[in-house]
This record gives sequence, C-alpha cells and structure tokens, in this order.
Amino acid sequence: MAHFHQFFKVWRRSLASVSIGCVLIESAIVPAFAAAPRSPDETVNCDALVVGGGLAGAATAYEALLAGRTVCMTDITDWVGGQISSQGTSALDETTRQRALLYYSRGYNELRSRIERKYGKLNPGDCWVSVACYIPADANKILTEQLEDAAHRGGGELRWFPSTVIKELELSGDGKLINGAIAIQHQPQAGTPPLNTEPLSQTIEDAYRYENSSRLKKRILRFVPKNKAAKGADWYVVEATETGELIALADVPYKLGLDPRTHREPSSPTSGQDPYCVQGFTYTFAMERTQDPQPQPKPNFYDRYAPYYSYELPRLANFNLVFTYRRIWSPQTGEPESFGSFKWTAPTPGDISMQNWTWGNDYRPGTSQDNLIFSREQLGQTGQLSPSGWMGGLRADTLRRGEENALGYYYWLVAGTTDSQLGANVKKPEPNHRFLAGFDTPMGTAHGLSKYPYMREGRRIVGRPSFGYEDGFMVSEIDISRRDYNAEYYTKTLSPRMYRDLRVALAGLEATSAIVKDTPAGEIKRRSRSTIYPDAVGIAQYPIDFHPCMTQSPPELPGNKEREGVRIGQGSSFPAQIPLRAMIPQKIDNLLVVGKSIATSHTAAAAYRVHSFEWSSGAAAGTTIDFALDKGIFPYQLTATMPRPTRELRDLQQRLQWDGNPIAFPNTSIFNLDWSQW
Repeated sequence: MAHFHQFFKVWRRSLASVSIGCVLIESAIVPAFAAAPRSPDETVNCDALVVGGGLAGAATAYEALLAGRTVCMTDITDWVGGQISSQGTSALDETTRQRALLYYSRGYNELRSRIERKYGKLNPGDCWVSVACYIPADANKILTEQLEDAAHRGGGELRWFPSTVIKELELSGDGKLINGAIAIQHQPQAGTPPLNTEPLSQTIEDAYRYENSSRLKKRILRFVPKNKAAKGADWYVVEATETGELIALADVPYKLGLDPRTHREPSSPTSGQDPYCVQGFTYTFAMERTQDPQPQPKPNFYDRYAPYYSYELPRLANFNLVFTYRRIWSPQTGEPESFGSFKWTAPTPGDISMQNWTWGNDYRPGTSQDNLIFSREQLGQTGQLSPSGWMGGLRADTLRRGEENALGYYYWLVAGTTDSQLGANVKKPEPNHRFLAGFDTPMGTAHGLSKYPYMREGRRIVGRPSFGYEDGFMVSEIDISRRDYNAEYYTKTLSPRMYRDLRVALAGLEATSAIVKDTPAGEIKRRSRSTIYPDAVGIAQYPIDFHPCMTQSPPELPGNKEREGVRIGQGSSFPAQIPLRAMIPQKIDNLLVVGKSIATSHTAAAAYRVHSFEWSSGAAAGTTIDFALDKGIFPYQLTATMPRPTRELRDLQQRLQWDGNPIAFPNTSIFNLDWSQW
C-alpha cells in the first residue's frame, strides 16, 4: 500500500506528462477535436448494448443474461458496480421497512446475500449509516461473479468491455433507431504505468479521442445487432451511464439541474430551469485507523479548500462518529460509544473508513463557470454535438478540483483545526490514521481516490407526451413527497391558481369532487400515498435527500453558502413506483434509460438515486428488452393507451412479478390510504 505522500509524487508526474484536451482561458473552452476515425478494429454483435456498468447497467445485464440474451456492457472504468465499487460508496442506502421485508428485486437480494457470504456477515465494517458496509474492491469481484453465474444459468453471454466509452451513435435515416455504436477502448501504452495511476481528470479527455497518445493505446469497436428482426427492433441500447451521456449524444429531450416551480414541483426555489445547479458529486477515499501517529503531509492546495470543510452540525462534531459512519472494515470490535442518539463501537487499529461527507469531500459547483455536467448549450459551444466531437460532456477541470477537495478533506480530518460552519475550538487533529492508496487498497487506485466520482444526479430525460403529460412524461415531487403542503411557505409562495392546482393534484379519489364543488384549496384533503402508475415496472423508496449546489464560484470560496431554497423539498417520501414511461425517451424507439437518467424532476431524482432503485430500474429494462424482442414490439407501444394498460403491458408486468421483481409495494391501491408504517 502506498503512503499518502507517494500519491503526490504520482499526482505531480501525471500533471507533467498527460496533456489536457481543453485549454481554459478566462473560463472559455477551446476544444481539441478528435481525429477522423479509422476503420473499427472489431465489430461486436449484441442483443443489448448496455452503456454503463453501474448497478442499473449490471441489473439490466443480469436479467437479460438469465433470459439467454447476448449482452455487451461497457464502462469508462475497469470495474462493474458503479456506486458500490468504482464510485466507492459501498454502504447500501435502504429504508427500514423495505429492508425488513427484503422487498427488493431478486438480483439485488442475491447481491446482498453474496456480500454476506463473502464476509460471514452483511456489515463487516460495523458502520451505522447502513446494515451493509464493505470493501469496494470486493464488490466488483462479487458482482462480476454474479453476472457470470447469471449467464451460465440462463444460457446468455456477457461481453464485458472495461475502460470503454461510446464516441458516436449510428442512427437510421429517420433517426428513430440506433443501428450501431462506435466505442473507444483504452489500455496503457507499453512502458507506462497501469490504468488508475492518475486520477480521472487527467485521463478522461484522452479516453474519448480516437488517436493513440503517449499514455493510452486505443481500440475502436463497433457494436451492432446480433440478429435481424422481422418486426420491432433488432436490438436495444441502454443508457446506464452516471451522467446521461447517451441522451446528450443522441440529443433527445432532457433536463438538467433545477426545474421551474410549478404545481407539480412546488418546492423548487426558481421560476426557470437552472441547468448548472446539480447535486454535488463526491470522490470517496478510504482511511485506516493506526496504533501510532502517522506523518500527515499537507497538500500544497489545501489552503484553497480549507474554508469549506466542516462537521456541519454541533451534534455531528465528533471524529469517531464521522469515522464509523461509513466504516467498511472492522477486524475487531471496540468499546460501545454514543453521541446523543447515535451509537457505535469505538474505532480500533486496523479499522477502515470510507469517507462521503457533505461538508467534506462533496464538491458542489453551481454556476456556468464551474458546473461539472455540461448543459446542451455548453455542449454546442465546445463542439461536442458535432460529428466525432463527443468528449464525455464533463468539465475536466471541475473533476480535478473535486479530486483536490477530497484529498484536502482527508488532511482536514487528521490535521485540521478549523470548521467553516461551527467556528473555533471544535476541530481537533487526529493523526493516528493513514490514507490508503495503491492498487491493493479498497479503491484500487494508485492515488487512493475512487475511480469515478459518486454521482447523485445527471441528465434526466423528458418522456413522451401522454395523457396528463402533454409536455412529456415526468415523475415529479408531488408524486412521491410526504410534505405538508398546508405549510405557510406554499400558501404564500405559490400563486392562488398554482396552489389550488397543487391541492387538486394531491386529492386522489376526491379530485373530481373538489373540482365540481369548487372546494377551497385549503379544505381539499390530500391523499396519503404516492402516485400509482398503470405502467409500473419497478419500485423505489428513499427520502428526498439533497446535497445542494453552492451559490458562488468556486464552491470552496470562503463564506460560500448552499443555494438558497434547494432543501425546501427535502424530507420523507412514500413508497413509489418506476413507470415504464419514465424509461422511454422521445425520438428514439430502441433506446431505454435506467438509473439516475430516467424521467424525474430534480426533486424526485433526489429519492430515485440509491442502490436498490438503480437495480430495480435495470431489472425492468433487462426484462423489457427480452419481452420486446420476443414479441416484435417497441416499449413505447406498451404504454400507448395510458392510462389504460395494454394486454402486452399486463403480460410484461406479470412476468416481472413472477421473476421476483416487484412493480409495487405490498397493498398498493388507490383505496389504501394507510402508509404510516412505511
């Protein structure tokens, strides 16, 4: 295992040796366009091309493999698992009752069981944020074995392409079908260090260029359908990336960032779309408790980021509490400790903690000068919507700053004496720790940071117009939130018309009566459940949880604050469903969307982003693909008669449930108003 100071040597070398494809001049970007493509080095045939190897992509592959399909799966990293592996957030975010009932997709339950078998218990880290905290490197191996076993059981074939990015899509003449996809796979040039030596910011733009570089050797791949279908699609392409790359590359309608305030999104702090205020991203890392104090070299960039770091709240100002929050390995049990209502066992030498803290290694840009995920306008300005111009759609310099912010946070934890939110005399040094860097450490990188940042939000499609959704389908705040909309904020902030529309939309079975009788808005009783969708194909439940963007640029600016009003919609949610319409983009008929890029609003996306949801959406996609290929129909045809389901849709839903992939929580009904137990 490399020591922390060794990382900085690697960091400095990488800065000197790897060229960056965009030159930043007073925040303007001068793109370095890709060279013209040569002929593909290999053509690969698939029934399904899954772009993104995170949990949603893996779940798609899992179900398609069990159905006997040939699945090609790509990822920019060399690990599968996304959140649980390459992004380092190996602590399952779950709700209490859903977990007690193990009411999850069958593949997610299998994943949990495999984790438990690996360690002899589900929580080898004895963390307190979850009942399952474990090593990210192990999660990659566990999930890889699960997919291999699924292929064996179902007679499918998995063609896994790590370190691979999609560069171009080949569309049919009418633009309705993806007929092929061009990808670039990279490996280190001979005589250069292994992959994952440099942090992502230093290699990402190189990875999207066709030509070889002094650092990376490239293979050009062309993915095409395995078979020609008599009707329907020949194959399906699945958008499972962390930021919604394919929907930007295909240029289908989508949204990014804050949505305008409407009666369906009443807690939004803005009257217009703000594509720059996206939830914060996090480079996670692992640190180990040691018996003796360790050298703690100060990063040369630390003073820039130090004004940001904080325990956040007085009740959280306890180092052991923060360390054990996401402790992923604990070989021996320490003494019981508590702080207020929090209880844990004291850290002991050899314990390893994964760090993911809002006022720590979260990086939260929120302006057009520093946003990570480029808006459609910015993609056009940088040439990324031009032929061969796609470069991943991210600002590499913001990735770099996120990496520095995370490294600075480690130094703050072990040596810092300031606290941006709580003032003086709160933070004490904790030198008995070491930063874990090296290929044999939990993150599997020479630099010690996760291979890819944990992404909470990306581009989100706007679904196709349907009954009640003339501008395009979308799951919104009021479809899932348990907020008290009688609160003064809503009665005073919303116009009378908007507030009445809100109350009518929440009336459930009483909506018609409220309209006919012209019931005053404040007297309309709200339903006590989420929206029930006739095209539900999966489930999700988690609180609406925000890590808001910061107001000024850069995020670490002294005295900077979270964007005002973003947390207004935060809070508990009802058990919810994943409608098939949320997974079907406009314009392209053989593209399905899973994970964080389904059609949700900014507020709803804050709940539809955790581990079990990602798996459920992927399970729905994998099953839908096999069903659609068998029937020779397109997924959009299954929802064409909404709100009345087609016979084929009912058949798909029945199959999902028979397979052990729930589409609704127990006792879901328009007549069931008792959701307090959830």
